[in-house]
Amino acid sequence: MHQQHAHEGAVRRSPGALPSAVRFGPFHRALSEAVGHRGLSLSRLRAHLAMRGVSVAESTLSYWQRGLRHPSASRSLDVVRALESVLGLPSDSLVVLIGPHRAPGEGDRRPSLPELQQSWTETCALLEELSGLPRAEENADLDVVTVVDVLSLTARGQTAEITSTMVVRARRSGADSFLVTHQDEDGTDVTATSVAAVDGCRMGRVRRSVPSSGMVFELLFDRGLAEGETHTFAFTLRLDASVRSSCFHRIVRAPMSAYLLRLRFDAAMLPARCLKTIRPREDLDPLVREPLFCGPGNTVSAYFEDLGVGIAGVDLIWD
Repeated sequence: MHQQHAHEGAVRRSPGALPSAVRFGPFHRALSEAVGHRGLSLSRLRAHLAMRGVSVAESTLSYWQRGLRHPSASRSLDVVRALESVLGLPSDSLVVLIGPHRAPGEGDRRPSLPELQQSWTETCALLEELSGLPRAEENADLDVVTVVDVLSLTARGQTAEITSTMVVRARRSGADSFLVTHQDEDGTDVTATSVAAVDGCRMGRVRRSVPSSGMVFELLFDRGLAEGETHTFAFTLRLDASVRSSCFHRIVRAPMSAYLLRLRFDAAMLPARCLKTIRPREDLDPLVREPLFCGPGNTVSAYFEDLGVGIAGVDLIWD
């Protein structure tokens, strides 16, 4: 075994950060950790790929591993799937981290809501209306660093209130507002959902879509942020939900350092199970599906670190 390690060109690392990197990305971190764990030099990795009939330049693998370039989902899918096989990773674990292809010059582009949530067409149209920008460019001057969502549910299992605290960082000078998209449960009257600024912002325009049970609203900071400056703000949604909540998910459209989701249940209506989930897209099975347990005060908490693009949240099973 030791001779094989030397032949491969590197000593294998302990698993360490590999599980987290594969779960949450980004792609280059997951690839780097997997290569290190497998103990392969890039030349040996390329040779293993060649034995599977897949040709790729060693320089390309190096760029991918260091995050200097990103594989295109359309052009490099076979290479990435072969990498999963060589590195002993679960099927599609690297594929889902590729994300939408970025053409040259699109370095600031964010995945648009339709790319992540195809069913929100009408709500996304409201987003364009308020921002006056193509769907991929709203909030483009801000990175979301950390989010804390706190939900309160009724004795019938309906979401009554959501308070969100967000920390953002300005990518460039001048950012002075943030657009929020919210989806009520199907069948809920979104016209009865109200939103109020709590601190660090004030309310701007609000638009609702009855067919999609969605709404988009604008939060104003009242001053432009300096490049690199962080800003914390909070808002509360109050819902008149008519259906029992089956889940709460937040779309993550760019890497996020931390996300905390807390659900406070009424003692008269506790779910049978709560599951922490992460999905790359709504139409794919969860990459993460872990049980959560109610603590004192009938509260369930799901904490996520180093999230990549996707959908994170909690599924509720009542019966």
